[in-house]
Amino acid sequence: MNQRRLILFLLAAAAWVAAPLRAQDEILDFDALRFRAKHLAAEPYQIRPSPVPQFLLDLTYDEHRRIRFDPMRTWWRRERLPFQLQFFHPGFIFDRTVQLHEIAGRKCRDIDFDRDLFIYDHLSLPGRIPESMGFAGFRILHDLNKTGDELGAFLGASYFRMLCKKAVYGLSARGLAINTTEPGGEEFPVFEEFWISKPAPDAKEFVVLALLNGPSVAGAYRFEIQPGADTIVRVRAAVYRRSEGKVLGLAPLTSMFWHGETSRTTHGDFRPEVHDSDGLLLQRSSGEWLWRPLVNRDRLSVAAFGDVSPRGFGLIQRDRDFEHYQDLEAHYHLRPSVWVEPVGPWGPGAVRLVEIPTPDETSDNIVAFWVPSGQPPLGEPLEFEYRLHWYLDGAHRPPAGYAASTRLSTVQKQPDLTRFLIDFDGPYLNAQPADPAIEAIVTVGEGADLVPGTVTLQKNPNNGTWRATFAVKSDGSGRSVELRCFLRKTPHVLTETWSFLWNP
Repeated sequence: MNQRRLILFLLAAAAWVAAPLRAQDEILDFDALRFRAKHLAAEPYQIRPSPVPQFLLDLTYDEHRRIRFDPMRTWWRRERLPFQLQFFHPGFIFDRTVQLHEIAGRKCRDIDFDRDLFIYDHLSLPGRIPESMGFAGFRILHDLNKTGDELGAFLGASYFRMLCKKAVYGLSARGLAINTTEPGGEEFPVFEEFWISKPAPDAKEFVVLALLNGPSVAGAYRFEIQPGADTIVRVRAAVYRRSEGKVLGLAPLTSMFWHGETSRTTHGDFRPEVHDSDGLLLQRSSGEWLWRPLVNRDRLSVAAFGDVSPRGFGLIQRDRDFEHYQDLEAHYHLRPSVWVEPVGPWGPGAVRLVEIPTPDETSDNIVAFWVPSGQPPLGEPLEFEYRLHWYLDGAHRPPAGYAASTRLSTVQKQPDLTRFLIDFDGPYLNAQPADPAIEAIVTVGEGADLVPGTVTLQKNPNNGTWRATFAVKSDGSGRSVELRCFLRKTPHVLTETWSFLWNP
């Protein structure tokens, strides 16, 4: 290419990058979107001005709920395609909008906002809604259990969540976590645009492309969604940084834990337990499984579990017994678990678990994500790929025994002691008769001492589980203490490792 043609090419490319994205730009695949994200990250961040009129933002929660998508206008409904779309109306707290595009074959077209897509239920609006406003997000419909079921939704910042068969909505996933619990505060990049592939009449999967943008990053994402009893979302991403110094969290999961078996109080609530997830589960590269029960703590807690290319991690709702929740509306026993399965080596890093105090069940206070040890130079992409498994049963569980419940209690007449009771379950353990060769191995970190003679292990004749108990005593320093317990029949480890952070 001669110099003149090179200059013209560069000028044309610069003009293309600077221009706002339109359907005719034909972002038809991940590579084209990644190219766009790279050049976007090379430019200073510019927040898009909100096109949402103030009168929509002034709507109350109940008023905004009155605006419903008209099911007769469901996207692809007339064609009876296996995946269909409905859209969320901006307003109330949804002050940002996303631009949506449909990819059909090798053609791309805009999905424009149209107030005729919505039912306003006699809601009086004092102004005109802009035709170019865009949507707050979108939901995906699929015949998961019955005709017209909801499969998933993308709504707010980079949040999305899915359903598997027989589940109800619970925890959420995000495209990226930035500076979570770090000095300077957390940053929330947003999915600004989506390119949604029109499914074939016999499609078994659904594909969405998304452009992520924020003060520190720009990125390209591809989501391949396969519904079922284990709904799998394969995520491919290329993220470009605008600046140094930010901690990036990959595959972030966000959940809620108000109170449960590990809690000292139910806060006066009639329900024994209220949570979307009850533990963090990890499978290390070594093959070890580790279970960390969640706690609604009195102060912010951040734990890091270092590893090199872990096999997986997730926030799990392990307790499926309705009797433990007693909630006929929220159905916490049907909230899905989400397991992150890395695709390819992720290298060194750590799974971080963040537990934030919460006074009720309305706030997501649990976050888990992977933090890589290093980041590529500015201008080079941080590329990663993983599968998200949304499921109800124990498909992603240690092949041996697992911790089914965790309970704490005081010791009568010895108020300076705390007693722990862990029930281990699993097919192998259930089939074993009471055997003195099976033992509980307990370790107590700095800040407390294991009380001699308190470690016991009993076979529960009522349900076949094994109950390990022990007592600990704080050294008075007030430090948080790491506790670990697993069952062993020398030389074999029979269970996952139960790991608990105890605040005396």
